[in-house]
Amino acid sequence: MNASFLLFLILSLLAEIVGTLGGFGSSVFFVPIANLFVDFKSVLGITAIFHMSSNISKLALFRKSINKFLLIYIGVPAIVMVIVGGVLSKYADERLLQIAFAIFMILMSLFFLFYDKAAISANKRNALIGGGASGFLAGVLGSGGAIRGLTMVAFNVQKEQFVATSAAIDFGVDLSRTIVYFFNGYMHAEHLSYMMALVVIGFVGTWIGKKLLERVSQERFKKIVLYLLLGIGVFMLINSLR
Repeated sequence: MNASFLLFLILSLLAEIVGTLGGFGSSVFFVPIANLFVDFKSVLGITAIFHMSSNISKLALFRKSINKFLLIYIGVPAIVMVIVGGVLSKYADERLLQIAFAIFMILMSLFFLFYDKAAISANKRNALIGGGASGFLAGVLGSGGAIRGLTMVAFNVQKEQFVATSAAIDFGVDLSRTIVYFFNGYMHAEHLSYMMALVVIGFVGTWIGKKLLERVSQERFKKIVLYLLLGIGVFMLINSLR
């Protein structure tokens, strides 16, 4: 195992742990990390596989806490729109996708830092819009968990219910985009070792995240998460513009 691959595995594990704790999902951290090692469109393919494994483990650990209302009203539009976003990603310039993702991370983190009490009204219309927007961003940029998270917060669900429902929605989203990304040609044989290792990391990272979630204040940790997102977004934007 070379040093580069080992570093990739360590950073991926940290992304999964932090993603489970912060409630935004691992992809918002994993996408910029993986982009340091492989091209952006291959990152989209790898991310889908990684997310599927981590969501299966979340469902196994938190399955009794799923909110069926949010699963339907956020999950269904998310699955529909991730297919649209995944198809459109094929026609977008890779560098523009990188820049768009970096800007999205910066704006998202700044918004939550300055408007930490921001809330969306808890109704079916906003659930449908939030689900559709999160699915589209997941398809075209690789991550839409922040939008879905903001939508779910409006319904004041407990953290275990938040994680379980988010994982159930994500599983449908990731399964759909995995199929689209495969036909887009985003998955390559040379990245098979990455994908196989990430399946294991998805389970291990989620288990560690669950244990920490029982001990750590989620609100305090989310502040740390947002500063990390801001830093990663700035780094990725500078790297993309070079």
